[in-house]
Amino acid sequence: MAAAAEQPRHMSGVKRRGKAQYVQAKRARRGGGGGGPRQLEPGLQGILITCNMNERKCVEEAYSLLNEYGDDLYGPEKFVDKDKQPSGSEEEEEDDAEAALKKEVSEIQASTELRLRRFQSVESGANNVVFIRTLGIEPEKLVHHILKDMYTTKKKKTRVILRMLPISGTCKAFLEDMKKYAETFLEPWFKAPNKGTFQIIYKARNNSHMSREEVIKELAGIVGCLNPENKVDLSNPQYTIVVEIIKAVCCLSVVKDYMLFRKYNLQEVVKSNREGSQPNPGQDSQVKNGKRAKLELENKSNESDSAEDKKNPQVVVEGSKEEGLQSPLSETQMESEKGAKSENGSQVLEDFKSKESD
Repeated sequence: MAAAAEQPRHMSGVKRRGKAQYVQAKRARRGGGGGGPRQLEPGLQGILITCNMNERKCVEEAYSLLNEYGDDLYGPEKFVDKDKQPSGSEEEEEDDAEAALKKEVSEIQASTELRLRRFQSVESGANNVVFIRTLGIEPEKLVHHILKDMYTTKKKKTRVILRMLPISGTCKAFLEDMKKYAETFLEPWFKAPNKGTFQIIYKARNNSHMSREEVIKELAGIVGCLNPENKVDLSNPQYTIVVEIIKAVCCLSVVKDYMLFRKYNLQEVVKSNREGSQPNPGQDSQVKNGKRAKLELENKSNESDSAEDKKNPQVVVEGSKEEGLQSPLSETQMESEKGAKSENGSQVLEDFKSKESD
């Protein structure tokens, strides 16, 4: 039985492949070998995108949007011709199947390295979250350019994408690793002589061992140590430190105009800009009608006041603040004053007559 079982192997002269070799070859064909990572891990740059229950559509919109603005900033993407790719020593033929498999894997790796795309979707590790790995571009510059254009043109270009956050670096999601990484990561923005106001935004997904208060406290302490003139401003900061933790990976970035661009929300930045800058025509008519009604009410009130003034003339007391105005007296007051004057005059005549008789 043992001889019969070994007979096919001796006849063919080829060793059986292990399971690990099949898995390795499958990953290489998918691009998981030399074609870049297939999931979020430390040491990457990219763009973190949140969507609304449709990740496939989100990836399609992200590719379309990023390629459009990427070509605008960095020019069209260039590829290497497939015929010019190095294929290794094709003349050498090896009988060993294992060596042949390694050769095939190395060729696939070399070809994929030459054809790395500028934007490549990888597994983020969280639902409704897409991570687009970037190569040869600056994520902060690209995303800020996209939001600025949408803010000024008021054109809605996405339906599924909600937020788009640039990620300048990733590290392990442990406090000590984050502190060590942030000390050098935050230097271009906050190390003296550079300075500015800042705030820290923290979000954790599928992670329960990190403390929000500890992370914010440690990062704020690092920024303060880089330059004591860096101040916290939660209303309108110059820089916003974004901390996004997914499973065991921490994503960091420093962005500008975070509050102006509605927390980098592509849906809200168009809505708020359009509604805030240009009111609706119905609102304009309502405003005009309200102003017209207000003016009519003011005219009516002025007319009623003038009629009342004619009927009841006002009396201004002496020593009042109004200057240059003489107080019109009522008829009763004028008659009383005349009577008082006549009485005083008769009294004076009687006194004079009594003096002459004496």
